[in-house]
Amino acid sequence: MSHIYIYSPSSAVRDKAAFKRGVKRLQTLGHAVELDTDALSSAMRFAGDDATRIAAVTRAAASGADVALTSRGGYGLTRILKDLPYKAIAKSIERGTQFAGLSDFTALQCALLAKTGAATWAGPAVIEDFGCEGIPDDIMEACFDDMACGQGEGTGWTVPITDARYLQARSKTGDLRVRDATLWGGNLTVLCSLVGTPWMPEIKGGILFLEDVNEHPYRIERQLTQLINAGILGRQKAVVLGAFNRYKASPHDKGYKLQTVVDWVRTQVKTPVITGLPFGHVPTKVMLPVGQKVELLVQDRQALVFWG
Repeated sequence: MSHIYIYSPSSAVRDKAAFKRGVKRLQTLGHAVELDTDALSSAMRFAGDDATRIAAVTRAAASGADVALTSRGGYGLTRILKDLPYKAIAKSIERGTQFAGLSDFTALQCALLAKTGAATWAGPAVIEDFGCEGIPDDIMEACFDDMACGQGEGTGWTVPITDARYLQARSKTGDLRVRDATLWGGNLTVLCSLVGTPWMPEIKGGILFLEDVNEHPYRIERQLTQLINAGILGRQKAVVLGAFNRYKASPHDKGYKLQTVVDWVRTQVKTPVITGLPFGHVPTKVMLPVGQKVELLVQDRQALVFWG
């Protein structure tokens, strides 16, 4: 089906079995898989030293593949943002290579968008998604195949009843429609680390989507507060929240939870905030075109994002 180039720009691949499962699964789906020469390199916690990972990104841009897919996230890209070959990546995207990933990959996506305006894809990674134990999520695979074949036109989901009530309180119809807005965002922690740097896109009137993992709700609130105080949330036409998972509640919380955070943020900005986006560190994961113009429609409890 597609030529997929797998590289490791962030943390080292420790789970070799999951990596092999991911590669095999992609091949089983009919894709031709090419591995970067340093895909399994390791230097401390990273997938090779900084120079090695910069070279890996450069090779991915020169690969001519249909899709350049990260092996995993973790941490490492913010260390090398100043030295990445942005023009080469943008040219490879113009030639048809789609760069895809999530989590730490948010740093590269935002920096590339800020520097060149080039669009990438928020989506799966080899180990977490294709290399999981058992059968990978069929929606994730279908969305990935649509992207790889150039057939994806949008995605939809059902918002929680609390969102429907919130939107009803905002307008008589309870509907939300946003047209011609740039979709951008990704991992909340990574995005916050870019505030005040040249790698943070200056998007006004966009649709900002966010997700995170292993972060307690109070930490999520603290980071969202950073985006509020920086004026970033208030400049958007909509904020869409994906999965925030794998954290542990504390007895100290006394009823404070993720919904508390969402409710509070909604009182701080006029920008509509909706939830339930199937994206993040979860099995069911859609593909999202970062940097593309999209349309968002929420009607009753059905949310749709179009970019076809």
